[in-house]
Amino acid sequence: MTATVLPEALPTNDADPFSPAVLENPLPLHQQLREAGPVVYLTKYDTYAFARYEQVRSALVDWQDFSSGAGVGLANFRHEKPWRPPSLLLEADPPRHDAPRRVLSKVLGPRELHRLRERWFADAETLVDAALGAGDTFDAVQVLAEAFPLRMFPDAVGIPSEGRENLLPYGDVAFNAFGPANDLAAKGAPKMAELTAWLNAQCTRDALTGDGFGARIWAAADRGDITPAQAPLVVRSLLSAGVDTTVHGLSATLYAFATNPGQWQRLRADPGLARVAFDEAVRWESPVQIFFRTATCDVEVGDVAVPDGRKILMFLGAANRDPRRWDDPDAFDLSRDPSGHVGFGFGIHQCVGQHVARLEAEALLTALAARVERIELAGPVRRHHNNTLRAWKSIPVRVQRA
Repeated sequence: MTATVLPEALPTNDADPFSPAVLENPLPLHQQLREAGPVVYLTKYDTYAFARYEQVRSALVDWQDFSSGAGVGLANFRHEKPWRPPSLLLEADPPRHDAPRRVLSKVLGPRELHRLRERWFADAETLVDAALGAGDTFDAVQVLAEAFPLRMFPDAVGIPSEGRENLLPYGDVAFNAFGPANDLAAKGAPKMAELTAWLNAQCTRDALTGDGFGARIWAAADRGDITPAQAPLVVRSLLSAGVDTTVHGLSATLYAFATNPGQWQRLRADPGLARVAFDEAVRWESPVQIFFRTATCDVEVGDVAVPDGRKILMFLGAANRDPRRWDDPDAFDLSRDPSGHVGFGFGIHQCVGQHVARLEAEALLTALAARVERIELAGPVRRHHNNTLRAWKSIPVRVQRA
């Protein structure tokens, strides 16, 4: 392998962004990278890194120069065979990306979400009532943040109840695979084939109910909007990315309120802030911490030319706390306008299901705010490490009912 020749002005960093210490607390590394410059070379992985908001957002928008088609993980699809068929949305650029994106945008559009709204709000109230009925102390991750999306979203897609416990393990494997072949990736490898086979089986026409998102995707194939071969891959995209990210976004929101009681009172006084709260938590915690792109040519970024074919590691979490973009970025603050955060990506690859996640969060937070006067931590919290996601394993909380 030819050694990389770096410009003299390019700062370097020897840290491993996927080490246990950084995954537990990435904030110090994020600060180092932001302060070092707009582009930093990561010696550990021979990769260029963007950690400032301006460069991350620009790379997300510029799909022509910073391609997703070569993979959004460390692996380069130009040279390495992917472990499963690439996503038609996340790992494809136009024109291959366009038709599946149009179909999914319509399937998850305002009309469909309006149809679900009343039922989701009612189910959120039922879930919160059951949680409070079992006691004033519980694990917010398991009882709320996992339970609600694992019920509502698979129902909406139209997959059977049996086997849904595989969704989170599959997502964990899939998001770990975007990083290096480290211990986290190796841990999931023995289950990868079984979990992938199960997920693929849920994406067939016959496995889906006739009135869900999945059936509407297959109906689009019948109309010729996408091909029959593309339909199960589009359904797979929903199931791959539609649960984990929402679970971790809700967990981040509940942790934020448990550690910021004044902000909880703001929400209780104005439940209309529920969506703002969720977006602010996504900015503050960034459940999706990183994604990669691949330069399609020599791209000038400041005084540095990122060479053609090289991987760029975008630190979404660092961009979302960049003081160049946000005032007091380390604060969770409902008076802030969090729009513009890159927690859902940006540009043509921006998360197509973000409005579904917001509706889930709005339903759950509205039900909780109406019933809980105070929420606070009741014990030590635990992180769940993943190469791509900033996730919680456990958030014990104690609540005082309203």
